[in-house]
Amino acid sequence: MGESTFQVGSRGSRLALVQARDALDRITALFPEVRFEVVPVDTPGDRDLTTDLRASPADFFTRDLDEAVRTGRVDLAIHSAKDLPDPVARDLDWFWLPWREDPRDAWVLPPGRALSELPDAPVVGISSARREAYCRARFPGAVLKPIRGTIPSRLEQLDAGAYDAVLMAGAALNRLGLEGRVTEWVPLSELPVPAGQGALAVTFRAGDPFWTRLRAYFVKAVRFVGAGVGSADYCTWGGVRELRQAEVCLYDVLMDDALLEHLPPEAERVFVGKRCGEHSVTQPEITVLIADWVRRGRRVVRLKGGDPGLFGRLAEETDELDRLGLPYRVRAGVSALTVATTGTGLLLTRRGVSRGFSVLTPRAEGGAVAGVALEVRQRLPLVLFMSVRVASDMAGQLLAEGWPGATPAALVSHAGAEDESVLRTTLEGMRDGAFSGVSAEAPGLLVIGQVAAGAYRRDCGALGACRVLLTCSEALQEKACLRVLDHGGVPLPRPLIRLTPCAEAAAAVAGAASYDWAVLTSPSAVQLFMRLVREQGVDLRRLPRMMACGPGSVAAFESLGIRPELSPPMDYSAEGLARVLGERSFEGQRVLRLRSEKAGPLLAEVLRGRGARVDDVRLYTNEPVAYERLPEFDAVFFASASAVEVYFGRHGQVSALAGKTVVAIGGPTAQALASFGRLPDVVPAEATVEGAVDALARFRLRA
Repeated sequence: MGESTFQVGSRGSRLALVQARDALDRITALFPEVRFEVVPVDTPGDRDLTTDLRASPADFFTRDLDEAVRTGRVDLAIHSAKDLPDPVARDLDWFWLPWREDPRDAWVLPPGRALSELPDAPVVGISSARREAYCRARFPGAVLKPIRGTIPSRLEQLDAGAYDAVLMAGAALNRLGLEGRVTEWVPLSELPVPAGQGALAVTFRAGDPFWTRLRAYFVKAVRFVGAGVGSADYCTWGGVRELRQAEVCLYDVLMDDALLEHLPPEAERVFVGKRCGEHSVTQPEITVLIADWVRRGRRVVRLKGGDPGLFGRLAEETDELDRLGLPYRVRAGVSALTVATTGTGLLLTRRGVSRGFSVLTPRAEGGAVAGVALEVRQRLPLVLFMSVRVASDMAGQLLAEGWPGATPAALVSHAGAEDESVLRTTLEGMRDGAFSGVSAEAPGLLVIGQVAAGAYRRDCGALGACRVLLTCSEALQEKACLRVLDHGGVPLPRPLIRLTPCAEAAAAVAGAASYDWAVLTSPSAVQLFMRLVREQGVDLRRLPRMMACGPGSVAAFESLGIRPELSPPMDYSAEGLARVLGERSFEGQRVLRLRSEKAGPLLAEVLRGRGARVDDVRLYTNEPVAYERLPEFDAVFFASASAVEVYFGRHGQVSALAGKTVVAIGGPTAQALASFGRLPDVVPAEATVEGAVDALARFRLRA
């Protein structure tokens, strides 16, 4: 991704220009090689200040910007997301940016006035049917009048006495630095807002290669999950993990609803089930829903009954994502085929009885009934198990039967494993030895027929199917894997260190109530500390105040429902710590400093310099984890100096990292790499797992 300058369309109001420039500055901070020039464009909503917005057309604030994008006058446009028409025109594509303002509506009154002081029949300025209904319920005697114009203009009308109160989006006030004008925020539980309120959207020409690719950084890969059949027991463990991280779940009817209990409480649940022609949502509508949720930046799980690849219309949904260049991953489920046979004793393969079977549906497209005659069955794809050794002979037999030589054929090895591979050829190529180089001992399936030419698109995510070796400890693996999957990569979890609690730490944690402060400086330390708290039976209400160094540690505490009272930045210089801690005295206070065996005494010394009585206790030791071999990878993420030492001590020399992208979570890890003669390619500005994987994604996008 070389240096580029793009023309960006925006409405010409002060608010539109402020929010556009802020968004573009954020994009440039992530991708410094991208430059922007803002081009103000008037829309019908800017020129027509008399039409009541409750009766305005859907593209009132986007029409001219859309046309400017279509004609090439601008390369992209930035909108308030709630202004986008639904649906967006097919010749345009779009996505939401991740930086969102407060979505709530706000009451605004003249300075010094309160809602309790409104007259019995206040004149209220409103601009939507939603706000109108809310105002009528809260102030039944109110006189509701439409209000138009820019935000400053609306405030001028209010202050001039044309209205007693105005109900508007608080995000607009915040972006203009006018948050002081908010009289009262309206809770979302009282007044739900449009999905896009507070968010910004980017539109661009459909198929634009640059913006389709850059969008990949701002969206999360869809997870297609097979729910299994009959019982939640037949959904895989991997599928359950995906449900636990979902932000939106679109689910079918042919599944156990108990699976939905794995969703986070805040996740949106969207029922899209269908049976034999009876549709709650049509298939084309489902594909649109999936793509729209993804473009809004949500982590979408599409939960499909059974195994989605068997009569599950999976291809119709993935084809649309392929067309749009949106990333996805598929987790197979246990199908009715398996449960109804293996689960009941109706074994489809039995030595001496049956060495194969045919599977098809009598349903044709549109619900019509189709035959299952011999000539129909002969056109079905052929799948051969345990056939790698005799692949050439099998191809010869099929060619002799009259199968066309150009018939696609594929060999799938190690299906479902990290080293899964798919080799493709034709039936003639298979006969001539195309698969002869594959070990006959490797578990493999031969697939012959037109379906053997099919494949999922893997290059749409920001990581583009990059295989990322994750060497961090178990405490960080789930978070790292999730972020890699979000960016469309392939996580390869291989913790190189195991954190083993020290006996002295257990004793110190048991007496935690006697301390005023506990200090932890890594997410792993937080997780291990809380594990010891549970094991020692410590009353959570009697824990000391917490100090966490770095955003990763703060996030780890907050995920457990604990908010640290002090959170110095991850700056381990004496000056950096003293600057933050020097703002308060620790005179006479007892501090429990829990650290790894390799952490230095700096933090304890700084605290002692502020008058604290510090017990500097080893929380854990770093024990190396050995593997017979590491998988093939394209990038490697090191989250600690200890992991670097284990890697070079047991798994490879510097030459083994040639051509690989090396990521170090922060300065100490980067220094450890340098000591072995390999500088990291990527060091994130924020020393967190998420920051490191995001930085890797940006690096790969630029490649």
